[in-house]
Amino acid sequence: MSLLDDIKAAVFAGDAGKVREASSGALADGISPATIINDGLIAGMNDIGVLFKNNEVYVPEVLIAAMAMHAGMDLLKPLLKAGEIEDRGTVLIGTVKGDLHDIGKNLVAMMVEGNGYRVIDLGIDVAPDRFIKAVDEHRPQAVGLSALLTTTMPAMEETVSKLKIHNSQIKVIVGGAPITQAYADHIGADAYAPDAGSAVEVINQLLAG
Repeated sequence: MSLLDDIKAAVFAGDAGKVREASSGALADGISPATIINDGLIAGMNDIGVLFKNNEVYVPEVLIAAMAMHAGMDLLKPLLKAGEIEDRGTVLIGTVKGDLHDIGKNLVAMMVEGNGYRVIDLGIDVAPDRFIKAVDEHRPQAVGLSALLTTTMPAMEETVSKLKIHNSQIKVIVGGAPITQAYADHIGADAYAPDAGSAVEVINQLLAG
């Protein structure tokens, strides 16, 4: 088994110590930080993401794997040269105004980041104007909106409307327990993701187009 396979397996197992150890070993062997990130850390997160989408692993395993991946990222990112890893794009994410739930949003953020995107997480209870300000500041290619309460669905509709008026080119993805494809269509979102694994696929498809 190669060192990159070791890193991939350690991420999959959620073993942060092993991720750091194998990543250090790979660096010592002359493997570039970018290669370690792409073929070790991100590859490991991709593998667990597939199982999560198929309900073969659950939220705790994904969170532990994401923490292990971040242990490697913390070691490797300072060593990267500008432009050394593929910039897949920036995704802005947040829970809409009035909603204080963040577990689903956090999981989506981890899965998207694990796929090589830069993620800007605005947190919970995010007003439409904050999303717009962050769009101007970070220039994301996509915005993900989360809502867990039926009472905050109107805030999601308002946010989508204001984002589209402000920047008609930006892709808006919505999700959360009360959200459906029909509702996403009704409010003018570009896509609906029923879960974190699907969110990654949806973003990949939207930004590839």
